Amino acid sequence: MPDVDFVSLTAYAKQFSGLTPEYEGLLQEIGPQVKPLLMEVTESFYGVLQSIDKTKPFIDGKVESLKKTHLHWMETMFTGPYDEKYTAWMYKVGDVHVKVRLPVEFMAGGITIIGNTLHPIIAGLCGTDHGRCVKLASAINAMLGFSLMVMQESYQASSLAAELEKFLAITGMSRTLFDNLARAYK
Repeated sequence: MPDVDFVSLTAYAKQFSGLTPEYEGLLQEIGPQVKPLLMEVTESFYGVLQSIDKTKPFIDGKVESLKKTHLHWMETMFTGPYDEKYTAWMYKVGDVHVKVRLPVEFMAGGITIIGNTLHPIIAGLCGTDHGRCVKLASAINAMLGFSLMVMQESYQASSLAAELEKFLAITGMSRTLFDNLARAYK
């Protein structure tokens, strides 16, 4: 894993996604009500993935194991903390996705599937309190966006690393020489 400033990445992703302390508190507050329903989200998520031909090579034979990891992540979304350790974990998840060559669009699609399943659950828990429902939906969107942004940073870093390797191969420059030049011009 490249050298990543997870404190800065956390702040940036929170600012960009709108994951505010208020939203973090709302997620943690509703957590005890949501956690027993998260297996439904996980089951739905993998049900949809199994119906998409292009995703099958990535999940065949691994669904039960993947469900456990997915459920753990979903629970963490409603317990926190949403700090640099969480960011490092999400970055690592993204890195694993890069290593298995998961197309980047699968991640955005996956986040959409999760939101589409979570929002009706939240609406059911809120009853007629529409204002609370809107705030919780916004908090969930912010949390999902935050997680997605961090995971996609792995794709960005991987793409840059691949381009650098191409450059080094084309020019015949050693990695050591490149690193020394880069340090000299910082």
